[in-house]
Amino acid sequence: MKALSDENRLRIIRLLMQGQRSVTEIGDAVGLTQYTVSKNLRILREAGLVEPEKNRQQRLYSLAADFTEHLAENKNVLDLGCCQFDFSKLPK
Repeated sequence: MKALSDENRLRIIRLLMQGQRSVTEIGDAVGLTQYTVSKNLRILREAGLVEPEKNRQQRLYSLAADFTEHLAENKNVLDLGCCQFDFSKLPK
């Protein structure tokens, strides 16, 4: 729940739903510094929502396989019991 409590992290999730991205690409797309993106990606990674893949000198991030599967099975909705996140309606 904490990992999804920040609008910037929700924006990053929505972007990664479109495909794998580097920290620089994410920052450019959502208007954040690389430091801020990296900090938010660490939180999302610790929550098991994103996975990094090393590609030469950079890391590429994508949604974690389990999370992607869950979203596909539930029409982009994550139900935590106390609340629901509809990832098709996230901030851009």
